Amino acid sequence: MKNILLVGVGRFGRHIAIQLAQMGHQVMAVDTSEDRINDVLPFVTNAQIGDSTNEQFLSSLGIRNFDTCIVAIGDDFQNSLETASLLKELGAKKVIARAATDVQEKFLLRNGADEVVYPEKQLASWTAIRCTSDMILDYTELDDGYSIFEIETPESWINKTIVEINIRRKYNINVLAIRGNGKLNMNINPDTRFMEGNSVLILGQQKDVQKCLKI
Repeated sequence: MKNILLVGVGRFGRHIAIQLAQMGHQVMAVDTSEDRINDVLPFVTNAQIGDSTNEQFLSSLGIRNFDTCIVAIGDDFQNSLETASLLKELGAKKVIARAATDVQEKFLLRNGADEVVYPEKQLASWTAIRCTSDMILDYTELDDGYSIFEIETPESWINKTIVEINIRRKYNINVLAIRGNGKLNMNINPDTRFMEGNSVLILGQQKDVQKCLKI
């Protein structure tokens, strides 16, 4: 369980609060709007109405006590930038901030943010990848050009083992897990056999996965 400061609880911030609550984390929510704070109260541990660009107000929250600070302000980039910078100056261990454009992403990373989430860009990438093949069930982009894909088991793999298909050498991808009957099996070895109706989690570069799935 982590102690998290969430600054900005509009639609995006509210969804973050709900997800964090479901995961059992303690969340302190901050926003300038009393209505938004009241709306998110069922999902957070504590909440404050205040201006996150006010150093005195932010300092009063005990920034060093939070494991992560999330800046989810979506309607005022200047406030988002100032908040990220102030949080870092006040000793925040980790600052994650929301960006809406490439330029915002660059400014945030240069001025206090340790990581940046770019919902529109990330959703666009996810949608584009998903629509390229009906076999792709899910997709998560990682660093260095690698991604994790959940795919339907290709017909040519069914009833064969990993070593029989020679997946790593043939496609330059790694099998991470197999999902079947609602359960995820991560105990993967060369003799693991692919069965019809299962899905497979694979790690690889997009070009290699496209080659594997022939898309």
